[in-house]
Amino acid sequence: MLSPSLEDYLEEVYRLSLYNEEIRIKDIAECLNFSMPSVVKGLKKLDELGYIRYKPYEKIKLLDKGNKKGKFLVDRNYILKEFITIIGAKCDIDQEAEAMEHYFSIETIKSIEKLIVVLKENENIVKQIKDKKIDSVLDI
Repeated sequence: MLSPSLEDYLEEVYRLSLYNEEIRIKDIAECLNFSMPSVVKGLKKLDELGYIRYKPYEKIKLLDKGNKKGKFLVDRNYILKEFITIIGAKCDIDQEAEAMEHYFSIETIKSIEKLIVVLKENENIVKQIKDKKIDSVLDI
């Protein structure tokens, strides 16, 4: 199992690989707002684990295992952002999805994905969720 920071590195490598022929450490560091030495350390670990091929001064290569896991990580992020949007949470969607994504099990993500499908098929429920006023136990 990858740590949250290694997941972030792999997710960003995958994302960058979709649109760039060459993935640079600098680009990963800028996207994640991490230091370049921290990114290098993470890339070395991902290389050891067989997700990428990383050698200093050479192109970063996403391996099959990394491609599969990277796609999962990007899809998971998309599902959580879509869920947050559908339920109408008033928050920073990117930040909220990032906070959630490392701690939900695959089964929970799959269940959220099913719920999204049902909610999209039933716009009236989505409207009810967004319009519903309740006395929340979480009010402070």
